[in-house]
Amino acid sequence: MKYEWFIGLRYLKAKRKQTFISIITIISIAGVTVGVMALIVVLAVMSGFEKTLKEKILGTHAHLVLLKVGQEGMDHYEEVAKKVERVKGVVSAAPFIFNQVMLSSESNVSGTVLKGIDPDRVGKVTELAQNLKAGHLEDLKRVQEGELPGIILGVELAKHLAASIHETIQVVSPLGTMTPMGMVPKMKRFRVVGTFYSGMYEIDNTLAYISLESAQKFFNMGASVTGIEIKTDDIYQVKQIGKAIRREMGYSFWTKDWMEMNRNLFSALKLEKIAMFIILVLIVFVAAFNIISTLIMVVMEKNKDIAILKSMGAPSKGILKIFIIEGLVIGILGTLLGTILGLGAAFNLEKITVFVEDLFGFKILASDVYYIDKLP
Repeated sequence: MKYEWFIGLRYLKAKRKQTFISIITIISIAGVTVGVMALIVVLAVMSGFEKTLKEKILGTHAHLVLLKVGQEGMDHYEEVAKKVERVKGVVSAAPFIFNQVMLSSESNVSGTVLKGIDPDRVGKVTELAQNLKAGHLEDLKRVQEGELPGIILGVELAKHLAASIHETIQVVSPLGTMTPMGMVPKMKRFRVVGTFYSGMYEIDNTLAYISLESAQKFFNMGASVTGIEIKTDDIYQVKQIGKAIRREMGYSFWTKDWMEMNRNLFSALKLEKIAMFIILVLIVFVAAFNIISTLIMVVMEKNKDIAILKSMGAPSKGILKIFIIEGLVIGILGTLLGTILGLGAAFNLEKITVFVEDLFGFKILASDVYYIDKLP
């Protein structure tokens, strides 16, 4: 072992008279450890938030939506869907109807987005079938003679309305009919046949599904629909696929992708991620300055040792290496410990979260405030 390494490692251990230097060294290692650990855990959580939000949004909504310019409805939608499915990058397409209504039960009222879907094809563009907590998509179209049409509610919406399976609720549309007394809202009774859970409070509290046929009758749309939902083979190529669809369909059609529809949410998340990264890097810089202050104190303490080494012929570079080695050992040791603890915390975050919540008796992420209810 070269003398620089021998002396540098030896200086990490303090003699009885230099206990203070040893404590400062331990604090410096701990500072780097905490900084690196915090950096890993926070970036892991922020990345997890982004990934989970994408999964939840794309589990409920399609990758792309095709709409008709300047028209309330889209006629000949079956031909349009077949034409869209021939475009490269498109996996499947399904028609939908989208409108705002008011739902009322015996105990409560709620403003809701009502979506008409084709139960046979919606599973090809979204993950609604996997998100169902009760009932089946087929129940929307299984309407016996004299029975009410079915409706599927988000779990939070069902709780708000106090509506359970097989109960009846009233759907009220603001797009009613004109009478001599003025506009009269259109009302129709539906039977709750299922509930779904997307994991996002905003969606579970504001979305309900009925069959495409029921929506066409209720909104007086005849044989037309609002648009076509599209699933692509690559969620990050939706803009290019959207352009290809518009070229194929002509100027009277336009598309909206999942990035555009959720731009504000993901922009805010990206900004927060960058801000947190900068803040945590500053914490690591503080830990680095701790190492520098430790080395300065060691140099001041070792004046006599440096003089002896110089008199024995040690060059200035050799003496500099001694203290660089000491700083490197502190930095590398702190980084390794921080990485191990950070990865350990990130992989077991859910257990740690539950333990903290049970210990202090509070919910870290309340589902009615945040988009998701646990740290991913």
